[in-house]
Amino acid sequence: MTAASDTVSKGAAFRRLHDGPGAFVIPNPWDVGSARLLAALGFPALATTSAGMSFAYGVGEGKVPHAMVLEHCRQLVQATPLPVSADLEKGFGDSPEEAAETIRAAAGLGLAGCSLEDFTGDPANPIFETSLAVERIAAAAEARAGLAEDFVLTARCENFLWGRPDLDDTIARLQAFEKAGADVLFAPGLRDLDSIRAVCAAVSRPVNVIMGLPGISFSVSDLAAAGVRRISIGSSLARVAYGAAISAAQEILGTGSFGTVSQAIGFARMEEYFAGQEVIS
Repeated sequence: MTAASDTVSKGAAFRRLHDGPGAFVIPNPWDVGSARLLAALGFPALATTSAGMSFAYGVGEGKVPHAMVLEHCRQLVQATPLPVSADLEKGFGDSPEEAAETIRAAAGLGLAGCSLEDFTGDPANPIFETSLAVERIAAAAEARAGLAEDFVLTARCENFLWGRPDLDDTIARLQAFEKAGADVLFAPGLRDLDSIRAVCAAVSRPVNVIMGLPGISFSVSDLAAAGVRRISIGSSLARVAYGAAISAAQEILGTGSFGTVSQAIGFARMEEYFAGQEVIS
């Protein structure tokens, strides 16, 4: 397990991962147990997933109150020695001031970074107008600059997730976010390597892409060759876990058989992953 040393902050350690060469995978745990499993398996950093967290609370994405989001982040930060970046959606509100407040609160929890997106939260009018979106990232970057420890700010353009598959506008927004001070740029939903290459070539900051979306499957080496520095997987692992549980439960209800649950990972092996761990209070 890679962790920040006593003399290097988690934020600085996280930033160094983006220096390359190649790309690294940052998986997205949805609770303390999954965070500790992924850390034990050897990943160098972790990122929260707003959707996976919401599923763990039994609600849809975007329905978890801010206070609970921050508590979830606090628990994941304390769960392992690894740097953790948080998916904080649009932050605490629409205004630049609320974006800045989000950064300060995130850093206060010991997070190594976070992402802010230009999705408004309103499906009927999903994307912030460009000037406001850029002002929000500029305010967040200014807040980051005033922190005592390093903190990696990721700016997300949500066009492709909300019915606006305009690559030129997406690139223009990412370029504006870079100019405003974002450290990492992210346009979830890009579905082909040519588009990913175009985004990576258009900016000078590290680019994050997400894998695990339906119909998109590229290898780490494919993405690194396209210029990607960081690969996240969003709620994919949570959906794999919940999907397996649903399949097993449906088998039990539908046929009265237990074939799926009989294939579960052994109890002793699970205990090994959590040996020596304490409950986070």
